[in-house]
Amino acid sequence: MSEGKIVSIHSFRGGTGKSNTTANLAAQVALTGKRVGVVDTDIQSPGIHVLFGLDEAKMGKTLNDFLHGKATIREVGFAVGDQPSSEEGRAKLAGKNLWLFPSSIRGGEISQILKEGIDFNLLNEALQKAISEFDLDYLFVDTHPGLNEETLLSIATSDILIIILRPDNQDLQGTSVTVDIARSLDVPNLLLMVNKALPKYDFAAIKNEIQAKFDAPVASVLPLSFDMAENASKDLFSLRYPDHEWSKALRQVVPFILDAK
Repeated sequence: MSEGKIVSIHSFRGGTGKSNTTANLAAQVALTGKRVGVVDTDIQSPGIHVLFGLDEAKMGKTLNDFLHGKATIREVGFAVGDQPSSEEGRAKLAGKNLWLFPSSIRGGEISQILKEGIDFNLLNEALQKAISEFDLDYLFVDTHPGLNEETLLSIATSDILIIILRPDNQDLQGTSVTVDIARSLDVPNLLLMVNKALPKYDFAAIKNEIQAKFDAPVASVLPLSFDMAENASKDLFSLRYPDHEWSKALRQVVPFILDAK
């Protein structure tokens, strides 16, 4: 069994930029030479595949097929580094060891999951098999926002949990609940990331305030970026615009992941 680490990326509320952050972080870690997987467990509203240039026509087997016994995890893994890309950012992943384990975007399959629920043992098996069969160093898990059973499972199985929040009172309250649960589940490494901070704010003050509030490290504070919004998930922003303030702030998180015990 590989010693690969599960890195869960979570937010209490939607709209925090979780999928964009997960995809960009996974890509940055892959650029360091690590073997990286990305799994979309937001099965009710999957979307991270778009950032890797995967659409329904190219998707093939999905996590849903694995959960329903119709595919092996080997069939689900999509080798991002083997795909030619016309997008400047994604093109930098050519030859890198990065696999995506997408969820289905077919309406019928999403309806089936909503109606029947998810077998959590099978979901855990999917994560463990992805790590062992692809010999992954890191498996990034893009979770469903809020707190439900599959989220609690991915938090419980995490080696590293990154909670993304905005400097907003609703996010702060929800994050407080998530932090308490993560601590009760003994997650080994808990990190906070602040996203969409208005550029006029004092980022150092935000970092210190949130670290003090939650008694947990804030790996980075990322600015609210119209450039990022304009990118509209067409490409991996931090690879396409490496010198942008958002990209530089995102890369500050990478050492926290690589150095985690």
